Amino acid sequence: MDTPELRSRPDDARPHVASAATWTPPLPEAPGFAHQVVETPGLRTHVATIGDGEPVVLLHGFPQHWWQWHQVAPRIAEHGYRVICPDLRGAGWTAADEPGIERETRLHDLLAILDALHVERAHVVSHDMGAITALQLSYTHPERVGRAVQLSIPPGFMSFSPRLLPAFRHMPKLIWHRPGDPLRGVWSDPYCAKVTPEATIDAHLAPMQRPEIDEAIRPLYRGMVIPEAMRLARGEYKRMHLTIPTLVAFGRHDTRFNEPLVRRLCENPDRYADRMEIVFVENAGKLLPDDAPDTVAELALGWIRRTD
Repeated sequence: MDTPELRSRPDDARPHVASAATWTPPLPEAPGFAHQVVETPGLRTHVATIGDGEPVVLLHGFPQHWWQWHQVAPRIAEHGYRVICPDLRGAGWTAADEPGIERETRLHDLLAILDALHVERAHVVSHDMGAITALQLSYTHPERVGRAVQLSIPPGFMSFSPRLLPAFRHMPKLIWHRPGDPLRGVWSDPYCAKVTPEATIDAHLAPMQRPEIDEAIRPLYRGMVIPEAMRLARGEYKRMHLTIPTLVAFGRHDTRFNEPLVRRLCENPDRYADRMEIVFVENAGKLLPDDAPDTVAELALGWIRRTD
């Protein structure tokens, strides 16, 4: 990543405004966003922001980055919110001093980023792998979260079943990912609702031209996803209580998590959470922000504004 005069400032984390033209590879087109680098110890995080007002943090999935929200964020921002879209460690245009990633590494990164941006509390919308970090934040630092919207990933307290195995069929290939192996299959599996334009896939995969991002796939899955999946399988979150009002949404075409299965595996949510609702979005698959950006924005805004 080429950025203007980046220096490590371990005692003085701060954002630096950076022109989109300075990034390598070039950032995808997304009018209205401001781009900056947030320096925290060992990490230089690319953050895209749009709008002003109460903060809403959007956490991307895999192998996406901030641009996953380029249609969702402006719709939220126009209603009076400051929307913050970071590239999480191992993704996008963020650069780390060390390649290692452990179960809560991204959580600690996010807390440091929020501190650097002087965000004490924010609503959090997350998708796919980003939901792992959002879930950890909600459970361990509830004072930092207003309301949460979780896309394409079940609640942490769900029960495990053999019927969930298809949801993990992609993981062996990623656990043993070899740099240079294509990831385009993410947009062509049976859980996708629509054909994604090649230009859109190219924009999502552009950062894979950076060796450190391609090489981060194994650490992400081995260090974060697998350990967190084991905690879920052991029922760790069933022994915790979620106090953050959380909306969980799935696309109807995401047959990994069809409604009868989700309802069965997430029975009695009141036992595990103060307030949780589960909804299903028509004409959308697992890539909800891409398939239904208007609906995702409407769901997020509706949930954030609720007072019950």
